[in-house]
Amino acid sequence: MTLRPLLALLCLSQAALAQSLPPPAQPARQDAAALRQSVEQFLQVQTAGLPGQVTVKVGAIDPRLQLNACAAPEAFLMPGARAWGRTTVGLRCTAPTPWTIYIQATVSVRAGYVASAVPLAQGQAIEASQLAILQGDLTTLPAGIATDMAQVVGRSTTASLPPGTPMRLDTLRGKTVVAQGQLVRLVSAGAGFSVSAEARALGNATEGQVVQVRTAGGQQVNGVAKAGGLVEVAF
Repeated sequence: MTLRPLLALLCLSQAALAQSLPPPAQPARQDAAALRQSVEQFLQVQTAGLPGQVTVKVGAIDPRLQLNACAAPEAFLMPGARAWGRTTVGLRCTAPTPWTIYIQATVSVRAGYVASAVPLAQGQAIEASQLAILQGDLTTLPAGIATDMAQVVGRSTTASLPPGTPMRLDTLRGKTVVAQGQLVRLVSAGAGFSVSAEARALGNATEGQVVQVRTAGGQQVNGVAKAGGLVEVAF
């Protein structure tokens, strides 16, 4: 047999052998539904201590992503992010093939919050009858909204508010414990001595604020307002 027919026969044999071999195995692909479920479970754990009814909605994953299967993908939040409102959750895989993706999600927290039931004037001491509990998604409201009337009653607003305004804790002043013109008990104590005298407040003050008072002898003194009409003075 000449060389050319021999080479042709060899090529045909190799082609037949290649056709008889099974194709190389493709790596298993990651199920997108399983990833979305991992994100949902992660956010449910993160929001377990929140009040009211928490709802988690996980966004779609780009179907063009071809991720290798991961036995234990790890969910995480970016620095500064939290499980509140619109957020982004990361998913990372370390083995067998490392990859990281980011998935959009929305966390809604429907609960009661405190709002003004009537117009409130600036500086007005707030009573329970002037408040109402409304229902809404707390994640769409400003930060620091009161969720319990006890957080608001007795305090005063820093601005006039119309009815239906959510009560923000950072816009409320503390309860007035000393009122202008009120007779107060001026107290001071130190090593080996204690002094108590009656005085009249020259201004309003919440607990812990400095207030000026006038003693019976006409002396003006600054002290720290305390509950029960007390003013502490350090000598």
